[in-house]
Amino acid sequence: MQLGRTLKHLFATRWGTRRRFTPEVLSRIESQIAELERLHAGEIRFAVETALDLPDLWYRTTPRERAVLVFGHLGVWDTEGDNGVLIYVLMADHDVEIVADRAIAARVPQAGWDAVCREVEVHYRAGRFLEGSEAAVAGVGRLLAAHFPGGGGDRDEQPNRPVLL
Repeated sequence: MQLGRTLKHLFATRWGTRRRFTPEVLSRIESQIAELERLHAGEIRFAVETALDLPDLWYRTTPRERAVLVFGHLGVWDTEGDNGVLIYVLMADHDVEIVADRAIAARVPQAGWDAVCREVEVHYRAGRFLEGSEAAVAGVGRLLAAHFPGGGGDRDEQPNRPVLL
């Protein structure tokens, strides 16, 4: 177990996460997801987790591994076109991960997702959580519109409301 990382996770609080992701911020993210889903055939989910539990820290679970687990836990994979995308934020690690379902992952290169994540992390490090979250949704929306067009109306197979884990 890495002591520095463990301490960051132990001292991270849900209160701190809720202070950054206020109801207003969550509503703005939800509205933006609904608006952008009309432009492409993908389904976007947004999840924020404050910290990992001790067993995850003990086994050195990476933010990416946790994002994949959350992708499954939230059922983002459960879309007719295998077109779900999860934007996952792990506050204690200051990390953003994007996990895409099979149909989307086959068309969008990983470098595209990584570029969106790095842009968002710059905003978050500066304390601009609304701007960073909007950049995340906009970046994912751009990639989906370019590589997975054909929205024709949002069927809302996934909830647009961000979830705080």
